[in-house]
Amino acid sequence: MAGVLTVAFEGVEARRVDVEVQLTGGAVAFVVVGLGDKAVAESRERVRAAFAGLGLALPARRIIVNLAPADLPKEGSHYDLPIALAVMSAMGIIPPDALNGWAAVGELSLDGRIVQVAGALPAAVAAGGMQLGLICPEACGAEAAWSGDTRILAAPSLIALVNHFRGTQMLAPPSAGPVVEGDRAPDLRDVKGQENAKRALEIAAAGGHNLLFMGPPGSGKSMMAARLPGLLPPLSPAELLETSMIHSVAGLIAKGELTRQRPFRTPHHSASMAALTGGGLKAKPGEVSLAHNGVLFLDELPEFSGIM
Repeated sequence: MAGVLTVAFEGVEARRVDVEVQLTGGAVAFVVVGLGDKAVAESRERVRAAFAGLGLALPARRIIVNLAPADLPKEGSHYDLPIALAVMSAMGIIPPDALNGWAAVGELSLDGRIVQVAGALPAAVAAGGMQLGLICPEACGAEAAWSGDTRILAAPSLIALVNHFRGTQMLAPPSAGPVVEGDRAPDLRDVKGQENAKRALEIAAAGGHNLLFMGPPGSGKSMMAARLPGLLPPLSPAELLETSMIHSVAGLIAKGELTRQRPFRTPHHSASMAALTGGGLKAKPGEVSLAHNGVLFLDELPEFSGIM
């Protein structure tokens, strides 16, 4: 039997999952158990095709993959890579102890490439908390490297990982992505008059208060609200990590680029309650969560369904 660790996402929290593989006798089959969703069940075919792309054949035995704990729902395609690595270890392609001390996330393409997945940053933080390194797609390496002292192994393909663990072609650790400044926020210097509204914005920004603007159309409510982020300081390092983990789970971090600019979310009043609060069959952060440590601007508040 062989195994490797991975994670299951509950919101932005990543929980440990053990991927165990056993090759047994009996009818030839590839079985994945452990309360996985449709994407997890389909990983069997992606793993089979990726192996074929490398010129490998699955053994003519019953392959049982167990995702433990069995009562924890498993969702997403990031289980492809840990399943493939555990199967390779059970087949003897990767040395038996090579995966000790590693967790893995990643989706496989049919030719063996490792494809980018959402949630690399919280997965790396969780792996570091378990005193493990993280194996992830090369495209996620710059994002995962923001986790701090966690060892990151970012690979472009399965064959690159095999070569790394066999010692024939070592992979270099990735560097953290850049911190981008973002667009300049609108400033109160652009506003003439409206002294009371300016004062209210300054108090709300200083104290972290909620703010409600009321007035006739065209009185400048939206213009004033759009200038609130310009009064707020840049994200602190702790706030930057918190906010980036949420955006990572939502798949909103590109090329590992983080920004210290505070989020400013402006959902349309036709947005559903699930879009605002998050959820769905595969739970994703909603607009409220994506505005964490920033500003959530609900224009035309009475028009939002279920709020008024």
